[in-house]
Amino acid sequence: MKVNNISGNLFDIKILKRLFVFCKPYMSVFYTLIILTLSLSILQPVRPYITQIIIDDYVSMNDVKGLKSMTLLLFGLLIVNAIVVYFHTYLSGWLGQNIIKDIRIKLFSHLQNFKLKFFDKTPIGRIVTRNVSDIETIADIFGQGIATIIGDILQLFGIVALMFYINWKLTLISLATLPFLFLTTYIFKEKVKISFNNVRSAVANLNTFVQEHIVGMNIVQIFGNEKKEYEKFEKINELHLKANLKAVLYYSIYFPVMELFTSIGLGLLIWYGSSQLFMEEVTLGVLIAFIMYLQLFFRPIRSIADRFNTLQMGVVSSKRIFDLLDKNESIKSKNLITNNKIEGKVEFKNVWFAYNENDFVLNNISFKIDRGQSVGFVGATGSGKTSIINLINRFYDFQRGRILIDGEDIIDYNISSLRNNLGLVSQDVFLFSDSIYNNITLFNDSISEEEVWNAVRRVGAEKFIDNLPNKLQFDVKERGISLSVGQRQLISCIRIMLYDPKIILLDEATSSIDSESEIMIQNAITEILKNRTSIVVAHRLSTIKEVDKIIVIDSGEIKEVGSHSKLLKENGFYRKLYEMQYENIAN
Repeated sequence: MKVNNISGNLFDIKILKRLFVFCKPYMSVFYTLIILTLSLSILQPVRPYITQIIIDDYVSMNDVKGLKSMTLLLFGLLIVNAIVVYFHTYLSGWLGQNIIKDIRIKLFSHLQNFKLKFFDKTPIGRIVTRNVSDIETIADIFGQGIATIIGDILQLFGIVALMFYINWKLTLISLATLPFLFLTTYIFKEKVKISFNNVRSAVANLNTFVQEHIVGMNIVQIFGNEKKEYEKFEKINELHLKANLKAVLYYSIYFPVMELFTSIGLGLLIWYGSSQLFMEEVTLGVLIAFIMYLQLFFRPIRSIADRFNTLQMGVVSSKRIFDLLDKNESIKSKNLITNNKIEGKVEFKNVWFAYNENDFVLNNISFKIDRGQSVGFVGATGSGKTSIINLINRFYDFQRGRILIDGEDIIDYNISSLRNNLGLVSQDVFLFSDSIYNNITLFNDSISEEEVWNAVRRVGAEKFIDNLPNKLQFDVKERGISLSVGQRQLISCIRIMLYDPKIILLDEATSSIDSESEIMIQNAITEILKNRTSIVVAHRLSTIKEVDKIIVIDSGEIKEVGSHSKLLKENGFYRKLYEMQYENIAN
């Protein structure tokens, strides 16, 4: 699997501006961080200078009283420095975590409005990586990035300024290795940037593969494909390992080289400073202060390249996230109608629909469904039946024609308002890893337990719920795996009864269940269909014998319309489907 390199400019002004928009609710903390950063850039360089004064002006003069006062001052500065470091570290982390919380909420909210076509073509693992790992990286921009880098740079300027002020000759000797340090740091920064990009891409590929194969593990096992999939995973994992090891290699080279240059600089300082000390050109306090300055100077230099890469990876991750936030994948809606009392009239007028550009699965479809009418759609697999359900639910946008609900264009409806009036029971009901109660109410706190029990009784599911441990509080596990297909569909029927939509959409709801479950589901469906408009996509023709109207679809086109008895007499598509199905049953 290919690993893509994604590079980004360190100071991408547009990205940083957009990031700082999320700072607005926390500006008081942000300004406090700036003050703390400036304070640290002053407090750190001052300590060696005070140490020099203590040695030259008090220790050498045997001034015990003055020595005590200066020692207390130095000790006080150390305490203040520790307190400032604590608040700086905590507040930068606090700011970063709150910002990524807001970004994650915004991104998730944005994704919820995307049409299903986006999720059809985008690996789930990649979306998860954007919403989790990439957003976590953004926290480092505030926690270890900008504030720390600015603080380190200010500190370096402060140290160099004081060193030149005290003794320019010692300063030049001490910093003789600085050009080599900058060159090494630049090379390290560029190499680690590339390796970090590879790591991020490898993580996304790994997440995608693992997510897909855990969900589809039954397919892997049924076809005995474990060895091949293991080999694929091994290759992807190997790419992830290599990307990380390359970063480790650069770190293992960089830090010893930095340590070497630091030691050389210190050696040059001691060699030259000692000779100056013997000639009384410098004092002992100055030499000790310079040793301290050198340690303070090289410490941020060693970490600053890493900080720059942290900042850069945060910018790269931010770009990925903002690219996702900028995607206009939402369903077209004018939001003109917020009618919560839809009557249930449905009409398709010359509707053309394709999942992929001009590869149409519905061709010039037109039909009417009156309020309270039940209509069945039948046809071969891939004929376009489920696509009609998807368009009414507004999961996808159609390319041509019009869909009317109660005579109003479906595009004019507020999507939430429209979907509040739609109830869907699909072949494969998805349940969250939670209690039956929460899966029925969909975490709506305004719904009481008594209302849920009333819905349970109305669909005839009381016995089913009573037989479960903890009844409504029974945990269905991930994707409802602890329940049968029929039981999951029964929960879906209870949910519909509770929310009382005006249009019911049944998408082959009884095609994958046993006969006993089918009777139970049919009874529940009969109850929820009362006084509602219903659209039934049927695999078993026996389930639609009693509907008011049957529409036969073939290759995306309507071929026949009529009642069960009428269509059987016409000896057309429906008759052939009927005879084929019952012949298979007989055999």
